[in-house]
Amino acid sequence: MKQTRRAVLGAAGAGIAGLAGCAGFEAPAGSGSASSEYSVTMEPVGEVGFNGVPERIATYFPGYADMFVALGHGDALTAIGNASRYHTDHYEAVGLDAPSDLTQLIGESGIDKETIYALDSDLHLVDPNWLTKNAFFGLEESDIEELESQQAPFLGNVIFRRTDSWHDYRYYTMYEAFEKLSQVVQEQATYEALAEFHDSFIADIQAKLPPADDRPAALLVFAGSDEPETFSPYRVADRGTNKKQFHDLGVEDALAGTGINGLSTTERGQIDYETMLNVDPEVLLVRGHETKTDAEFEETVVSFMENHNVASDLSAVQNGEVYRGGPIYAGPLHNLSLTERFATNLYPDTFSGELFDRDEVAAIVGSEN
Repeated sequence: MKQTRRAVLGAAGAGIAGLAGCAGFEAPAGSGSASSEYSVTMEPVGEVGFNGVPERIATYFPGYADMFVALGHGDALTAIGNASRYHTDHYEAVGLDAPSDLTQLIGESGIDKETIYALDSDLHLVDPNWLTKNAFFGLEESDIEELESQQAPFLGNVIFRRTDSWHDYRYYTMYEAFEKLSQVVQEQATYEALAEFHDSFIADIQAKLPPADDRPAALLVFAGSDEPETFSPYRVADRGTNKKQFHDLGVEDALAGTGINGLSTTERGQIDYETMLNVDPEVLLVRGHETKTDAEFEETVVSFMENHNVASDLSAVQNGEVYRGGPIYAGPLHNLSLTERFATNLYPDTFSGELFDRDEVAAIVGSEN
């Protein structure tokens, strides 16, 4: 029987009444089939109780969507925040299908509450503070409370970056959040298998990295134009999940000590080539071009920089160390591919070709654990 929104019970946090008798209740391990009542606790909402595995899940962040695909529940997804930022090419290599028919939450004037209602979801896997602290979205705390009361609970945490001043509660690493989502859909065994695979993969990569003094400092920026003149800076040192591959690969932050901050909900700073030249990073990583192949990126963005009167003086441009910067939002399957990609880009003398076993990942995701 379909688990409707009435089969998912909101719990403590965000102004919602607590679920009586739920404290300390351990979610049972299982294969994802409907089960007896269980609960999942995640800041900032707190404890959320379930009568069964939710079959319709709306999320904002593609990183969370990637987690549900990894857990074999991609078909439960009803929505994504911005469809253009959910990159799914990496699924084909492990024999997975990307979720289809996802509703995009963001419209020209923000997020329409009625769009969320129309999804008829059993769970909103979105940090409610993300929706209310972004003025462009146009949602208030009262809207969140109404949606919780009338449709389904919220659960989730903004983990892709750690630069928002309003986020004064616990952050989760990628795999800590992944474990929470595995509890939501009762796929703990799949999570554990992928976590073990990931840990082995990263340990093998790190054992082969060059000494710390031989690892690059990178400048990570966003510029969607093929002929960029200004850029939005990110901080590689930020521990958000979309920087995970850089930390695992020992990449340093070229903006360290410069006083230049990364993007946040309230700060949308810009830098130009003159500022870049003062920093003169060894590696330049440009986001906003994930739909391009490496060759297409070289023929457009890199070619423009090579012929620019200031950009052409950058060491990264002169030494051929300008790369696509990866997606803004990333989940565990994204991360395997991104770690491989940047390992081969940044350390070509050490890494080449495929660095992890696609068949093994496919077997883990497709297995009945």
